[in-house]
Amino acid sequence: MGYIKQILLAITITSLFVLPATAAENQPTQMVPISFSQLAEHAKTGVVNIQTVKTIKGGGRVFQHFFGSPFGGNKDGMERFFSPFPNQQPQSRKEKSLGSGFIITKDGYIVTNNHVIQDADQIKVILHDDKEYDADIIGTDPMTDLALIKIDAKKLAPLKFGSSSNAKVGSWVVAIGSPFGLEQTVTAGIISAKGRIIGSGPYDDFIQTDASINPGNSGGPLLNLKGEVIGINTAIIKSGQGIGFAIPSDLATGIIDQLTESKQVSRGWMGVAIQNVTKELVEYYGIKEITGVYVAKVYEENPAHKAGIKTGDVITMINGKKIATSRDLTVTIANLKVDETIKVKLIRKGKEKVVEVKLGKRPDQNPEILATKDGYDTFGFMFKQVDNAIGQKLGYPVGIKGLIVTQIKPDSNAVQSGVRIGDLLIELNHKKIETASEYQKYLGKLKNDDLAQLLFRRGNSHVFVVRFKKG
Repeated sequence: MGYIKQILLAITITSLFVLPATAAENQPTQMVPISFSQLAEHAKTGVVNIQTVKTIKGGGRVFQHFFGSPFGGNKDGMERFFSPFPNQQPQSRKEKSLGSGFIITKDGYIVTNNHVIQDADQIKVILHDDKEYDADIIGTDPMTDLALIKIDAKKLAPLKFGSSSNAKVGSWVVAIGSPFGLEQTVTAGIISAKGRIIGSGPYDDFIQTDASINPGNSGGPLLNLKGEVIGINTAIIKSGQGIGFAIPSDLATGIIDQLTESKQVSRGWMGVAIQNVTKELVEYYGIKEITGVYVAKVYEENPAHKAGIKTGDVITMINGKKIATSRDLTVTIANLKVDETIKVKLIRKGKEKVVEVKLGKRPDQNPEILATKDGYDTFGFMFKQVDNAIGQKLGYPVGIKGLIVTQIKPDSNAVQSGVRIGDLLIELNHKKIETASEYQKYLGKLKNDDLAQLLFRRGNSHVFVVRFKKG
């Protein structure tokens, strides 16, 4: 009997040691890193503080009330890092801003957010050792809120990009930046979610993190434990603590490559209006499962139309990649090259079909805002493409097309014209204007001293013409 007790006691003692070892084997990752100090020391030389000075020109209360964020976000919920929307004054004034960025080449190329350097008259970059440099803008992409700038420096310590697609929810990340102007601040947290849509634009695909990030962190890197950049810190939720968003590195690298090579971004374009497939559409078209993207409209003389895609088709794959939602299609096409020929698998009347489409260039890279050097046209107007919500607030009928005047440049010809903020440009020299690109195209055909006749509409009835000589 005593022998049996000894065996049972031995088994019990042994199990006390075996159980923790078994639990450790089942645990996929170390729960808490011992320290982030080595990672911070490695990365700090590649992170920079960005200070800008910009001239703020008065836009009036109409512009403030109706147009809000220049990036198209939701003022009530989302707030850009260091992108307050101060009350605009009629007079011009200087405004200083702070942000962050990180070095990607030894010779001074730096990535940051577009909203950090947008409309800046002066951009100053401060390195970790307090050396200061003036920076030039190489290129920007407002639709993803990315920008590439450069300083005249050598032998810098660039950070390397990692794969955001390989980063898993729950994994540790570190944010480095200059919140509230406090340089080289390091915070840690985890990836809370991926693929977040926050309403900032058509290419929303954010990494959500609980690593503490605050105003001034914009443009700074989100790093994995290897010290690789897997995201660019971009947005926070105003009403939520500990919730931040970063642009995934896999999306950013393609944009940055284009900005480096050509200083601008060209996106692929099919020329279709799309929506997600619903249960009712599945039953109506005899689709096997609720997946794919329904083609609601095909625009004439665009790539999809030329390739034979028709309204009612359901797109399920692009180059072998499954397309489950309209967002999948938008992001996939936008990341492909202009003039690239792709294979589109679709379902038409219950039968699968593969169509080859040669992509075109996406028109109106930012269709709502007239893209000029300082935002103003040659006469001194700043425009925004009208939509039904804005149009109705300003007293225009539903469905009206044109460009709303959002600002008028001080000391310009526009100031003397009698045009007001909120007026709607509908024609230039008898040519209808519906988009910013159309206006730029027609304006670009005019030679110096040619007469430009601009037809405006004010409210629901008043129409008037202003005339300028192109200078």
